[in-house]
Amino acid sequence: MRKLRASLAVASSLIVLAGVGIAQMKSELSDAEYTAQALSAAPKAVGKDATVARMDETGKMTTIRAGKNGFTCMVVGKEKMCADANSLAFFDAWAKHQPAPEKLGLTYMLAGDDGASNTDPYATKKTADNHWVVTGPHVMVVGASAKSLGLASGADADPSGPYMMWAGTPYEHAMIPVGAPKSVMKPTGKEGEMNMKK
Repeated sequence: MRKLRASLAVASSLIVLAGVGIAQMKSELSDAEYTAQALSAAPKAVGKDATVARMDETGKMTTIRAGKNGFTCMVVGKEKMCADANSLAFFDAWAKHQPAPEKLGLTYMLAGDDGASNTDPYATKKTADNHWVVTGPHVMVVGASAKSLGLASGADADPSGPYMMWAGTPYEHAMIPVGAPKSVMKPTGKEGEMNMKK
């Protein structure tokens, strides 16, 4: 229970510091709809036993469903994520401007993201010089081990392949795409056949 409360505190910090306003957090989704969206961040095998947490208009976090595998799934603004305890500790350190923990952590964002600066961990919107990058479905790996993967670490990341986000900062972590962004996905099956006939 203590870990769950800590996870929810982290989520609260993430939302506030990510610049997500209370108006965006207010949701008209039922708990079932919200749960489905939150779980879309993770593989089914992870999501089926994950905790699902939700923030209301006042910033209070509520557990919709208690889990048993150490992952917590949530919707942060429009983005869906499912993070293990070590990742939540990493994000908590980031939110509080504290040293990042070294433990290996894993976060699923299989619905992709809306973008972030690849050089400024605290940027909340795209500017002409903050190297904004939008990554499709991906997994984030945090901790000391992530830094030894030898991934590309330039400011202008290519989100179609693995890269290091926030390279050279205490919050450097690996971004590993696991599928093509929706905008470049090619249709398959009957939908593909119909489009080819047009």
